[in-house]
Amino acid sequence: MKNNVTVVILAAGLGTRMKSRKAKVLHEAGGDTLLNHIVRAALQVAEPERIVAVVGHQAAKVQASVKTPGIRFAEQTEQRGTGHAVLCAREDVAAAEGLLLILNGDGPLLRAETLLALVELGSRATGEPTLGGAIVTTRMADPTGYGRIVRDERGMVAAIVEQKAASLEQLNIREINPGLYCFQSELFWRHAGELTTNNPAKEYYLTDMVEILARHGHSILPMPVEDETELLGINTRVELALADKILRARKSRELMLAGVTIENPDSVTIDVDVEVGMDSVLEANVHLRGQTRIGAGCRIGTGSVMRDCDVADEVTILPYVVADQAVVRARASIGPFTRMRLHADAGEDSHIGNFVELKKTKLGQGSKAGHLAYLGDSNIGAGVNIGAGTITCNYDGQKKHTTEIGEGVFVGSNSTLVAPLKIADGAYIAAGSTITTNVEEDALAIGRTRQVDKPGWAKKRRQLTASR
Repeated sequence: MKNNVTVVILAAGLGTRMKSRKAKVLHEAGGDTLLNHIVRAALQVAEPERIVAVVGHQAAKVQASVKTPGIRFAEQTEQRGTGHAVLCAREDVAAAEGLLLILNGDGPLLRAETLLALVELGSRATGEPTLGGAIVTTRMADPTGYGRIVRDERGMVAAIVEQKAASLEQLNIREINPGLYCFQSELFWRHAGELTTNNPAKEYYLTDMVEILARHGHSILPMPVEDETELLGINTRVELALADKILRARKSRELMLAGVTIENPDSVTIDVDVEVGMDSVLEANVHLRGQTRIGAGCRIGTGSVMRDCDVADEVTILPYVVADQAVVRARASIGPFTRMRLHADAGEDSHIGNFVELKKTKLGQGSKAGHLAYLGDSNIGAGVNIGAGTITCNYDGQKKHTTEIGEGVFVGSNSTLVAPLKIADGAYIAAGSTITTNVEEDALAIGRTRQVDKPGWAKKRRQLTASR
């Protein structure tokens, strides 16, 4: 089926009702742009090289936002209607045989199943000279603003009449056009030149193609869809919020049906590209964003926020962990109140505890940093203990430097490790030390002054203060 379908996505509009400086299709719902949601659905029916997005406002940014390699672009430099937008893609798609699928770039709730059904219905028109294709329709209690579906005596779509051009009788029609079309490509391009601007808006209406094809004896099959919310086009921030809610509810349901426990589904935020393995548990108010991957048998604690992270199997993430572009390997335990960022990497069976921050740091297998530490630009071997209050001083005011800690090292509490620094295997760092030079294997490094006690000093000080 994919070899027979070409897709044109209309993504050139500004979207003035969004009250935004950026193009409408760049706004996000469910963790991705509106346009990427449509591309994701289109990929179920067409190969990337047969998908063309028509861009206009902020064209370069819109093109850069598309994640899928191979998608092609056509530019509509002048906004002259939906028909004109499709004509802008003519050079890229007119030679393709089979079906021409035309979609709006602002409909993120569209399901791939609906597109597959539309293509299947449109395929019935292939080779049938009396049929020109198929379109999706739906019924709305309030159809204001939508083009009305006018059917002929056989139940076929005879015309789509826009709100501005509709008669009083046509305005009472509740069956509307949400903007999903599947035409026989050869027929469409044969008659596309007959589109005109003879309408109140002085634009080229894509909807006129239905009446044009009917005039040439080619009927259009209707495909009613009951759930009108699936066909919602985003025009305001209110509709954007509704789409976001629906997409996230779908994602939670998808994961639960795949064997993931979500303790409070209404409270979690899970982006569309997130993956979670079987028998993992997501506690309340968890946020999984971007390309995050969670393995099997994990537990993600309340309030944790993870973006673009790779978490292996049987990992425990305790409450209120914040992680960005981090790797957590099998059976590690992280949190509570841990921060991991910029390619932090927690090894197998490692433990990172409360109020510990890792930045560009690799913590080896079985190593521990239990409390109140900052570990930046560090490579830490296996079996290392990082005491509470330890920091790696990685910045000299101009450049970042690396701390290398070998296997089996014990770093005492409240140690300050001034990079660049190498601490060899098996070394001990005495608590409270400031270490500025390399430490050899199995050595004890002490970087602090000798303790001095002055008997009676405190009592004399209190007496002196009282006498004033």
